[in-house]
Amino acid sequence: MGSTTAGSPLTHMQLRIPCKSSTLDRHWRGTVNAALPSCQTRRRPVALAVAPSLPGEGGRKRIVKAQALALNGAGVLKEFSCDGITKDLNSLPKPLSVTDCSNSVSDGSRLRVAYQGVGGAYSESAAEKAYPNCEAVPCEQFDTAFEAVERWIVDRAVLPIENSLGGSIHRNYDLLLRHHLHIVGEVKLAVRHCLLANHGVKIEDLKRVLSHPQALAQCEHTLTKLSLVREAVDDTAGAAKHVAFHKLKDSGAVASAAAAKIYDLNILAEDIQDDSDNVTRFLMLAREPIIPGTDRPFKTSIVFSLEEGPGMLFKALAVFALRQINLTKIESRPLRKRSLRVSDDNNNGTPKYFDYLFYVDFEASMADQNAQNALRHLHEFATFLRVLGSYPVDTSMI
Repeated sequence: MGSTTAGSPLTHMQLRIPCKSSTLDRHWRGTVNAALPSCQTRRRPVALAVAPSLPGEGGRKRIVKAQALALNGAGVLKEFSCDGITKDLNSLPKPLSVTDCSNSVSDGSRLRVAYQGVGGAYSESAAEKAYPNCEAVPCEQFDTAFEAVERWIVDRAVLPIENSLGGSIHRNYDLLLRHHLHIVGEVKLAVRHCLLANHGVKIEDLKRVLSHPQALAQCEHTLTKLSLVREAVDDTAGAAKHVAFHKLKDSGAVASAAAAKIYDLNILAEDIQDDSDNVTRFLMLAREPIIPGTDRPFKTSIVFSLEEGPGMLFKALAVFALRQINLTKIESRPLRKRSLRVSDDNNNGTPKYFDYLFYVDFEASMADQNAQNALRHLHEFATFLRVLGSYPVDTSMI
């Protein structure tokens, strides 16, 4: 990243420009300085949004606050409480929006990791597990987290890709193809849902419960037993924040114990998920790929498309089977820009087929000659092939 003198206004940021590739994904090359907009009205809200999430009074926070004061006028900048857990919900870090992605500041003193949601989200816990002592940066949407990494606002992103009960997060599969980030690792997190409410509210006082649709589905037995009306919201921690902010007396939230602590809510019940084996797998994303090795278990993720025809998918999967490479996941997604294909057939009319992309994970490192040969073989007949990343397997106890 571009460096600045301590206390001086941050005027530039380093952006990387991707090279176009027709088949296998290539490394990002070249750097260019892109001037950040100097318009006060655009930089002020970003400085104000970033300042509260910075611990202590040194380093990055002092620089950001100094810049915000210069933009906002001396004495106007609101002071934020950063001493541990705050009870003032207005002082919590504001999630980055897509607009913020073009106007942020960073002095590079600490690894910044983007996640989707607000403080107390399971994604925040995953980010902290993946990168201990990192600065976790909340983002409003998955798209925002991808853009924040691409624009050098943050260093990494940690985003969910699949859950053992709810299945794949299809949105993030689509975003992996749209953006040019690399998978550099994975982390698995056990999901332990709690029923939260404001202090003084008893479980029998509740009439409805708020949470993410998957969380509500994962706690169906408990919530049905309590005869609670379910209301879906964007994320679990957001549900907890809503209940706390509005001081609701007849509503609870399904969220994490961390969310209860952040938003000063009472835990009425713990581990209310129907299945104790509730695990979410997260991907660690970066601008540059890591150098794959063979010193420990590695996994490689790819995406490819095939021509329509008998046995084409079988042929594609055979390149791995013939080399004794184990597949751990296969996911098909319609190709959005060309979802239907028309095939001329004099006997049977013009049948229409879906065009699919296939996302595959296999247990091998790209440093392994066997894996390289498999992809060379696949590349001979695949219409599109891209390596999303080759990275260490998360073998830690969940």
